[in-house]
Formats: sequence, C-alpha cells, structure tokens
Amino acid sequence: MGIARIISDLADALYIKPVSRFVTRELFRYALCGAMNIALDALWYFLIYHFVIAKRFIDLGFVVISPHIASLVIVFPVTFFIGFWLNRHVAFRSTAYSSRRQLARYALTVAGALAINYVCMKLLVESLGFWATPSKMITTLISAVYSFLAAKFYTFRRQ
Repeated sequence: MGIARIISDLADALYIKPVSRFVTRELFRYALCGAMNIALDALWYFLIYHFVIAKRFIDLGFVVISPHIASLVIVFPVTFFIGFWLNRHVAFRSTAYSSRRQLARYALTVAGALAINYVCMKLLVESLGFWATPSKMITTLISAVYSFLAAKFYTFRRQ
C-alpha cells in the first residue's frame, strides 16, 4: 500500500457525517493535505531558524539575508514538492492535466504564495516587530487561503 493510499484512507476515515455536510470530499482532502504540509513547514521552519540558521544574518557578499527570510528560503523547496505531491496524488486525483503541466501551474501559484509569504514576513517581523515563528504561522494562514483558491480554480481544476 502506497503512502498516497494510506493518506487517502485516513482522509476517508476522518470524513464523517458532521464534516461531510459542510465540505466536499475533495475539499476535505485538500484541507488535510494542507494541514499536513503546514505542520511539516512549521516544524522545519522552527528547526532551521533556531538550529541551522541559529537566528543569524546570512552574508552572501552581495546581499545580507535576515534569519527569518533565510529560513523561509531553505524550507520552501521541501514544502513545495511535498505539497505538489499531496495535492496531485491525494486531494485532486481526478484532474485531466499532465503532471508536467500541473507542476508548471503549481509553480506559478506557489510563486504567488511565496510573494505573499515574503511580504507578510517582512511586514510582521521587520515593521511590526512580531516574533519570527508566530509571524510565520500568521503568514501561512493568509497564504493557505490564497493557495486553496488558486488550486481549486487554476492548478488542479478539471477541464
């Protein structure tokens, strides 16, 4: 039994009567996949920010990257591919597009989400003085709404 099947079976087991009245199975699977990816993103971000980057500025010679942005850049590729895989194989299994076309569309929508993440982190941490990890959680919630709408109506829509 593959990982996608295990996650799909878990989603189906959790898709019980009160929930099924308000959301479709597809939306529920998307939310579960998103929650899993957000949890993984938060864990990786915390570990990288505190233990790899160790809250230090990264001097690349031509630019200095703040620790919260450097952590965001490191975590991004991991959650990008895991998110695509989860959406393609669990949440939106019945789409008509090829993997390559979906990946290209996913990359475009994720670029928008990354821009939202960057702007929100800069605003919350540098302008408003919030702590980096809670700022990342707020940013993730804002980005999740955008990502759901983009996935539903663009990336994984049915033709």
